[in-house]
Parts: sequence; C-alpha cells; structure tokens
Amino acid sequence: MDSFPAYFSLAGRTIVIAGSGEPAEAKARLFEGSPATIVRLRAPEAFSPAAYEGAVLVFVGDADEAFVQAAVKAARAAGALLNVVDRPALCDFNTPAIIDRGQVVAAVGTGGSAPVMATLLRNAIETQLPEGMGRVAALLARLQDEVRRALPVLHERRAFLRAAVRGEAAQAALDGDMARAEALLREALTKGVTRAGGVQFLAAAGPVDLLSLRAIRALGTADVAVIDPEADPEVVKLARRDIERLAPDEAEADHLAALAREGRQVVWLHARPAAPALLEALRRAGVAVEILPVAQAD
Repeated sequence: MDSFPAYFSLAGRTIVIAGSGEPAEAKARLFEGSPATIVRLRAPEAFSPAAYEGAVLVFVGDADEAFVQAAVKAARAAGALLNVVDRPALCDFNTPAIIDRGQVVAAVGTGGSAPVMATLLRNAIETQLPEGMGRVAALLARLQDEVRRALPVLHERRAFLRAAVRGEAAQAALDGDMARAEALLREALTKGVTRAGGVQFLAAAGPVDLLSLRAIRALGTADVAVIDPEADPEVVKLARRDIERLAPDEAEADHLAALAREGRQVVWLHARPAAPALLEALRRAGVAVEILPVAQAD
C-alpha cells in the first residue's frame, strides 16, 4: 500500500482553496453541499501564512506558476496539509475519485499516478452503490447506541448489522421512508440475533483469483480465522483486518465447537486438505461444517 486512505470529518472544519480558473473550481465543486467552511484565496492574500491557519486541508490550483509557488510556500509555513493540482511532488495528499452518497463515501486513488484509471474504477463502483445508501448509513448511525446496548457482544452485533444492511429496514431507507426504516430496525433488534455458528474450510493455497464468490463472502463475514502458515498471503488479505485469528495448533475440535455454539462463524484457510479426523470430530459435536469450493482454472 503506497498511500493510506483516510477520511476527514468536515463538520465545523475549514478548507482553503487558493487559486482561480478550472483547477481551483474543480476542487471547490468537490465540497458543494458539505458542512465545511470553504475559504477561497487569490493574490495577494494567498501569499500570507495566516490565511491558512486552522485549515484541515488546503488545495492550490492555478495556471500561474509564480502564484502556485508563493501559495505553497505560505501554506507550508502554516503547517497545512497540502494538495497542489497536477503537481504530485508538491502534494502531502492526493485527491481520489469520489463517490458521494452522503454518509457513505467511496474513493479510488492511484497515488496521483493515473487519475484516468481512478475515474474509470469509480464509474464501475458507482453503479453498485444505490443513491439511498447514505440513508442506510444514517439509519444505523441514529440507532448505534441502542444496538450497542442491546448487543454488547461484538460478534453478535456484527451479525445483526450484516443482516440489517440487507434487510427490510435497509430497503425502507433506500426507498426514502426513514420512519418505517427506524421502526423495522427496532423491531429486528427486539428479536435479537439467531445466527448459527459453524466452521468453513477454504482451500487457500492460491492463487487468489481461483476463489469462488462464496469463499470471498465467507472471508468477509467470518468472526474467527484459522490461518495455515502456508496459506497464500493474497488470500489471507481478503479477511477483515480486525478478525480474531488462530494458529492451526490452537484450533482443536473442542475449541472450534465452543466457538460455533456461541454463534460464531469460523473460516479455516488451509494450504492442504482438512484432516478427516478433525472434520469427523466437528460433525460428532454437532457443528455445521462446510468445505468451500474454489473456482476452476481455465
């Protein structure tokens, strides 16, 4: 990872855009409708460090090279985080291609090296994100404290939220009926989580492009991962970074059965076929076991 993506809260913050013409206007359009205070600077005020104090982000864009250099010098003197249009070497951060759905924001970046590619990827992702997705996020934010109180156990809360974003409440939010969405989510919360645990075995010797869609989903939703040291690192990367991880010698049948009885889903990333004795011990313990298929190579 050459660049680290980060999200800055904009409410109550100041963003400074120094310059004129299309480079500066394009940056200003990024923040239309945002809760940030946008400050526009032109010469000579753009050459004073005091003009940039307190800004969370600064953008400089202008066709006049002398203006750019003077504005950059002033912004750096103020200690601002700086983006300079079409001058990657002068940037502290790069502006990604953004998909704005209100509280849901997706971004694709290429470190400033290939903005056309970032735009193409953004267009592909944009078709998968409905316009109302931000309302779903707003619904979950509104009931966040209630969900935490009702489901203090992390894996149960995650299971509930994963179901919620695909359920009736989410659909009502997508349709714009927030009152009904909130009522449906509270109703689901009173019913609690009834998720059954289990163990899924995933052939993870690689290459990663042989994984089936079902295997990729398992990696994204599992609560615990047992990772064979010889598993392909690219496959391992598909698991959530915050997932609980176990080494194979920690994953005895009794331990896995206990996790499953708690309603937790375990995915075992193995480089060799799972031991028949382990599979039989899990089945005798009443644990749901699934061997995930891989896609066939061409």
